Amino acid sequence: MLVIEQHDDVQRLVFSSWRSRAAGYQVSTYAVRGVMIDSAFDDAGPELMAWIAANRPQGVIITHAHDDHGGNAERLAAAGVPLQMRPDTETQLRTPQRRGWHRCWTWGRMPLLQSPVIPFDADGLELIQAPGHAPDHHVVWDAERETLFAADLFLSVKVRVAHPVHREDVRQQIGTIRNILTRNPKRVFDAHRGLLQDGAVLLAAKANWIEETVGQIDRRIGDDWPDRAIVKEVFGGEPMLAYTSRGDFSHANFVASVRKTGASGGTA
Repeated sequence: MLVIEQHDDVQRLVFSSWRSRAAGYQVSTYAVRGVMIDSAFDDAGPELMAWIAANRPQGVIITHAHDDHGGNAERLAAAGVPLQMRPDTETQLRTPQRRGWHRCWTWGRMPLLQSPVIPFDADGLELIQAPGHAPDHHVVWDAERETLFAADLFLSVKVRVAHPVHREDVRQQIGTIRNILTRNPKRVFDAHRGLLQDGAVLLAAKANWIEETVGQIDRRIGDDWPDRAIVKEVFGGEPMLAYTSRGDFSHANFVASVRKTGASGGTA
């Protein structure tokens, strides 16, 4: 299903399938300056390509290689649509990746990028490295219009889970968010939540919450607490999703990320 919203100069395309809706998820791509940002997931491919055929954008920017952002890279490349992405993102899209069953069920297949890519540079849009959510995670910045297309930088203020398969580094997200906020965005578009009201304020609140939570975990690690006890004390235990996703979405992964990065002083 495709729902389209207009926000002045920005068009939001909201994609979902019956499976993603059952799991409580949707994902957005954005059209701005004659360019599309991200390519949604494989099950959304026919609707995405129909929009591409009708609107003929200059090209598509892919912020990172996750299945709900780069899921149609091969369709686009095979159709001759120019793509802008960083080399590490392209490498991942061309390489089989391990995916948890929950993501496979929610987003469908993840076809490998096999076709040659026609590169392009989007006028007025800057692709900025923003690691933490994933090593290849990027955001898109429109300096003239002071607009941030944040990909998965936000998601929500209190994201209590982490994903080891994605090499997510929750500690690194603190510095990444604060670095992006030095650009003083007036508008922030999230890949799942759309236009955020007071987006810069929400991003700052997220960085502060992560820093406070990481501090709580670090103190308990310093006192030799085991991960299970830290999860119970800091988060109140695991959510049901931790069990239904077979551990892919869990508080334990958040604690494990903090422990792993704290051993070398962290990356924030």
